[in-house]
Amino acid sequence: MPGDTTTGRLPTWLLFLAPVAIWASTWHVILYQLASPVPALTSVGWRFLISALMLAAFARWQGLSLKLPRQAHAFALATGVIQYAGNYWCVYEAERFIPSGLVAVLFCLLVFMNAIVAWMLWRQPVSRRFVVASSGAVLGVALIFWPEIAATGARPNAALGLGLSFTAVVAACVGGFFTLVLTRRGLPLVPVLAWSMGYGALFLLGLSVGLGHGLPFDGHWPYVASLVYLAAFGSVVAFTLYFKLAQRRGPAQAALVGVLVPVIALMVSAALEGWQATPLAVGGMGLCLVSLFMATRRPAA
Repeated sequence: MPGDTTTGRLPTWLLFLAPVAIWASTWHVILYQLASPVPALTSVGWRFLISALMLAAFARWQGLSLKLPRQAHAFALATGVIQYAGNYWCVYEAERFIPSGLVAVLFCLLVFMNAIVAWMLWRQPVSRRFVVASSGAVLGVALIFWPEIAATGARPNAALGLGLSFTAVVAACVGGFFTLVLTRRGLPLVPVLAWSMGYGALFLLGLSVGLGHGLPFDGHWPYVASLVYLAAFGSVVAFTLYFKLAQRRGPAQAALVGVLVPVIALMVSAALEGWQATPLAVGGMGLCLVSLFMATRRPAA
């Protein structure tokens, strides 16, 4: 994009795998945030405030202007409230009612949502091979988490959890396209992300005050270290690379990042938290990886 060379020379495979590795690790890192007395709503607000400041400093270091047209600020505000505030808040709340594995499976639907919206807005084609392979990858993720999914019906308020999860998926889809709309108009990605995350942070922190939580902060090192990691890597680095991937290969291909994240996250969980894979989970992982290879492979010339 004009004036934005942040990741111009990075290979596509790195744009795909780096967000996967980072977001997979955040599943474990977020546990340190949840163990804190600070409400999740406030913690997410601090995260995106730090991210916005980092992105603003990075933009200035690159020599990019932080000024956006007035209409672009409207899109950035909507993105911040929808994607970085609404999406993340709904995910945190959903996991109070349904297993995180089911939330991960529902987020795989983002592949198909992005494909449909990209076709509607920009007539980006979607091949039959991509649809079939993506469906196989989603099925693989569902097999990995099948014991959790099967037990969902016994949970009280499971329907509320499903509704919140689906709302989060829609928010991620809408917010992502708002960002791509702005960058397609020639605006550099880093300032757009800085404003969007800043607006999202202010919304969340304002809501925290409005709900009576105030603006608490935990000064213990596990909270601070995990917060900085989530802000710097989980938000700044991962979202920048993810949207560069979406610009280069399309939003549907980029959404496949979210399909692979649970697989890698469970490997991290096995190493750090003692998670033990079942034969069904191993089969699901295999199906997911093979399907992702088929979905991302370029057709022969």
